[in-house]
Amino acid sequence: MAFTALLLPFLAAAQFSLSGKITDVQTGETLPNASISIEKTALKTVSDASGNFRFHNLKAGTYHVIVSYIGYQQLQQSVVINTGQSLNFALKRSTVQADEVFVRATRTGQNSGFTYTNLSKKELAKNNLGQDLPYLLNQTPSAVITSDAGAGVGYTGIRIRGSDATRINVTLNGIPLNDAESQGSFFVDIPDLASSVDNIQIQRGVGTSTNGAGAFGASINVQTTTRQDTAYAQLDNSVGSYGTVKNTISLGSGLIANHFTFDGRLSRIHSDGYIDRASSDLKSYFLTGAYYGKNTSIRLNVFSGSEKTYQAWDGVPEDKLLAGDRTYNELGLMPNGDFYKNQTDNYIQNHYQLLFNQKISDKLSFNGALHYTQGSGYYEEYKIAQPFAKYGLTPIIKGVDTTDLVRRLWLTNYFYGVTYNLNYQAQKNLNFTLGGAYNQYRGQHYNRIEWTQQSTNITPDYEYSRNNAFKTDFNIFGKMDYRLGNLNLYADVQYRRVYYSFLGYDYNLNNVQQSATLNFFNPKLGLSYQIDPANNVYASFAVGNHEPNRDDYTQSTPSSRPKAETLYDFEAGYRTKQGVFTGGINGFYMLYHNQLVLTGSLNDVGAAIRSNVKDSYRAGLELDGRIQIAQPLYWSLTAALSANKVKNFQQYLENYDTGQTVLNQQFQKTDIAYSPDFVSSSEIGYSPIKGGEIALISKYVSKQYLDNTSSNDRKLDAFFVNNIRLRYNFSTKAVKNIGISFLINNIFSELYEPNGATYPDIEGGKVVNYNYYYPQATRNFLAALSLRF
Repeated sequence: MAFTALLLPFLAAAQFSLSGKITDVQTGETLPNASISIEKTALKTVSDASGNFRFHNLKAGTYHVIVSYIGYQQLQQSVVINTGQSLNFALKRSTVQADEVFVRATRTGQNSGFTYTNLSKKELAKNNLGQDLPYLLNQTPSAVITSDAGAGVGYTGIRIRGSDATRINVTLNGIPLNDAESQGSFFVDIPDLASSVDNIQIQRGVGTSTNGAGAFGASINVQTTTRQDTAYAQLDNSVGSYGTVKNTISLGSGLIANHFTFDGRLSRIHSDGYIDRASSDLKSYFLTGAYYGKNTSIRLNVFSGSEKTYQAWDGVPEDKLLAGDRTYNELGLMPNGDFYKNQTDNYIQNHYQLLFNQKISDKLSFNGALHYTQGSGYYEEYKIAQPFAKYGLTPIIKGVDTTDLVRRLWLTNYFYGVTYNLNYQAQKNLNFTLGGAYNQYRGQHYNRIEWTQQSTNITPDYEYSRNNAFKTDFNIFGKMDYRLGNLNLYADVQYRRVYYSFLGYDYNLNNVQQSATLNFFNPKLGLSYQIDPANNVYASFAVGNHEPNRDDYTQSTPSSRPKAETLYDFEAGYRTKQGVFTGGINGFYMLYHNQLVLTGSLNDVGAAIRSNVKDSYRAGLELDGRIQIAQPLYWSLTAALSANKVKNFQQYLENYDTGQTVLNQQFQKTDIAYSPDFVSSSEIGYSPIKGGEIALISKYVSKQYLDNTSSNDRKLDAFFVNNIRLRYNFSTKAVKNIGISFLINNIFSELYEPNGATYPDIEGGKVVNYNYYYPQATRNFLAALSLRF
């Protein structure tokens, strides 16, 4: 005691530090820009990008630390300082959240009965060097990505569990992104979106109720820029192979007057593409402003994108590929052997989102959104020997019935509506959500002639056809979460009504305006059991329904009109988080009725042609995990093993000699097109120095078939691709962060094609295959410099 008393003056005069990390108590994710202050002092700081904070030069004593983060309950804790302290703070989400609440109703929680993957802004930024958003999702389970131009810039695609983009529901802040008619998500229309994304959740299978078309392979829920309390400016610049250049500038005001924030981004991306004449010129901006009150938050997002891409959607013919001409692009070829320079796709899309959140009481909160999207554009193409009659033209020269011409096929569309969610925390362990949306779509399809080789009697920009489409989409859902000890029960019921008016063929093969009305009922049940704080098991059953898309309708007659699809999805799995290892295993059985499977063929604008099959299924196992082998070394791994089958498939082919369509062959059980039975990814990362990292990123995809016959004459070979990523981050007094990145893609120059198309027919009594492929780039690189002030 006497010795301690003697030391007290020295302890009081000594200087100590307090450091730690701020995380989410449920997910364990770090919380950057959290506010940490010490009561009754002027000491205040914010956590860095990794959630870390530090106070220096603290005298010995007792301090009252206050930690706050938007959307989380404030945490206060007394700390006794008599030596250097390291103290972590785990925050609980508040009943009402400012930004996160806009997406919460369409997402699943940490210990739910559904399978999901969360990606943070930090994880996305590692690979965001200019390639399209699907490329940033490549390392998630069951994902296969494709690029028309071969290098990840321009038109790209993603398939999850063998389902393409028309069957993957995508929302931005809970607002549908999928095109209402084609049902695809065209990220090329909003280039560099990833630079304005805060986080993404991917739910595989049907998942929880969301807005927009049903999720038949997965749903991708994107949350854009959220609150940042400190002002910043950031410059991101990339250069790479095939003339690829990306320039992005981002600015943020930080929190003004304790209530307002403003953020903005301006981007441009150019690439010549790996494929011949597959260039892309992309531009975009993103502006957002928010108000944060005690019980109210409002955010306005305004963002836009424009794209001009040389068409590369037909792929490379098989004979050219076998001859070694992997970059051949025939689109735009004119009779004189030259290529038409303006064989391009051009589109501008503008988005407006007004997001509103109101805390009504400690138990009740409401959030809603108004949205409006306007798009307009065309694709221009050179067409050879077109009949005058097809375009309603009168030839000037007698006996000349055809002409070369240049045409523009236009689309102007409008998508607008409202989404809403009412959340009621009835008890600490019981939560209700009532939500839904009403959206309208108007599409104007019109086509013009820009030039004809032969003289005609038309005026400039002659419009030879026009038709309009109209669609309404209403849904309402109710969700309940009930926790009973370690058992969590989940129930979800959705009703959805779709009305669609379109121009299509009638029984007499005349184009007339038609309509379709569909009503869907989608129930979902889930349960999970928390074995202990580190281990969780779960199971769920969900029903999904999905309407046909525009091409399914317009290319059929009322007697052959495609049916809506129904999916019964069974999921069960196990998750664990134990020290250095986190991971899980998930089993799924997806039973389809009237699934619209890809035939393998494409229409004249590169869209997939589909047909109903009565009975089909997907069944498999998915694994994902991450192990911190040592402090500087980690390994992340995913694997998906599945069987994807069509029962009783009938193949019809056109007999070229007779012009008739005949039944070629009947199959008892075949593989669903574009559905590999094994997909895996790996990322091994090593940090040799502070702020530095080298990572080996690998992807394996087994063989895929181009149609539903399991024919080796119509397939995509398996491929194994490896990339290397180098990163180094450091700071100076003038620059908060300097990031240098270098990405070497396909380091071993694997020759592979993840996508293709097939057009078999019967000639001379034999089946002849016309296959097309989308070759991906051999070894290429991207280098980036990021400066944050």
